[in-house]
Amino acid sequence: MLVLLPPSEGKAASGRGAPLKLESLSLPGLTAAREAVLGELVELCVGDEDKAREVLGLSEGLRGEVAKNVDLLSAGARPAGQVYTGVLYDALGLASLDAGAKKRAARSLLVFSGLWGAVRVTDRIPSYRCSMGVKLPGLGALGAHWRAPMAAALPEVAGDGLVLDLRSAAYAGAWKPKGEIAGRTATVRVLHAPTRKVVSHFNKATKGRIVRSLLSAGAVPAGPGELVEALRDLGYVVEGAAPARVGVAWALDVLVDEIH
Repeated sequence: MLVLLPPSEGKAASGRGAPLKLESLSLPGLTAAREAVLGELVELCVGDEDKAREVLGLSEGLRGEVAKNVDLLSAGARPAGQVYTGVLYDALGLASLDAGAKKRAARSLLVFSGLWGAVRVTDRIPSYRCSMGVKLPGLGALGAHWRAPMAAALPEVAGDGLVLDLRSAAYAGAWKPKGEIAGRTATVRVLHAPTRKVVSHFNKATKGRIVRSLLSAGAVPAGPGELVEALRDLGYVVEGAAPARVGVAWALDVLVDEIH
C-alpha cells in the first residue's frame, strides 16, 4: 500500500543536526528537479525579501518564513514526519505509533511537496516554505515543473498494490495515476454526515485518523475494494463502488458526524 499525503503549511523548526543531503532523499530520480527548485528558492529569498514574500504568497506576518528559506542549505535537517505539523499530522500522530506501525509508515507514506516533489516520512529535510502553487521566476509553476520527473519516478514507487490518494488538489496535479495504476487507486472525500458537505477540519483530521487506523491495524488492502472493507471493519462509514470504466480511480466518501 502506498499512501499519498499533502504537506502542511505549518512546519516544525529545523533540527540541530546535520544539514540537508539531497542525495540521501528517497526517490533519487527526483534529485535534479529538487536541485533546480532548491537553488532558485534560496536565490529568491537571499535577494529581495519583499519580492520573495510576493512570489511565495506570504503575508507581512509571515515575513520570517523567507529567512527560513535562506538557510535551507545550512539548517539542521530532521525526519519529514517530524517537520510536517497541522490537523492531518496531529491526527496521524506518527510519534505515538507502535514500532510495527512506524515501520509500516516508513514504507507506505509519501508526502508531496512543492520543494522536494515527494519524500518519505523518514527522509531528513529542513523546515521550509514553498507550496505547490508557487510560480518561481525561472522555473515557473511548480506543479508543472514536477509532472515529468514524477511521471518517471512514481510508477515504480506505486508498485503493484493499493494507492490511497489523500492529497489536496494542488498536490494531486503534480502526479496523476494513469492506466493500470489508476484502477487500483482510491481517493477519499470526507463529508459531514448531517449536511453531506466537505468541511476542512473534518477532512484533514479524519484523513489523518484513517491512515493511523490502517497503520495500527496492520491492514494491507490489495485494492480499493479491500480498502472499503478494511475501513468498515475499523468502524468508518464508507460509501463508494467500483467505477464504471477500467483504469479510473475509485472515489470513496467517508461520512463523519463529529470530530473526537
